[in-house]
Amino acid sequence: MSKKLYVGNLPFSATDQILADTFAQCGTVDSAKIIMDRDTGRSKGFGFVEMSTEAEAQLAMSKFNGADYDGRPMTVNEAKPMVPRDNRGGGGHERSFGGGNRY
Repeated sequence: MSKKLYVGNLPFSATDQILADTFAQCGTVDSAKIIMDRDTGRSKGFGFVEMSTEAEAQLAMSKFNGADYDGRPMTVNEAKPMVPRDNRGGGGHERSFGGGNRY
């Protein structure tokens, strides 16, 4: 069974392929994805790597957590399931666009 890892504190120059190649030192990488900012297209500085086995994931965590990556200590730990976010006001009927009473 595969295991998903969170990889944080990455330099903005990191790519999916570099991440996959780095973690391949510990075993089979099923997927590697750097999370990108949708507005700027720039890396958000973190990503996820899916290792094919629990043992490979444990090896990757012990080898790379705190390891230097372009002068930055990586954070590598087990990814937590995504939690639904609270409503962020993306479309109710009670919106105000300013203005008000001008008398």
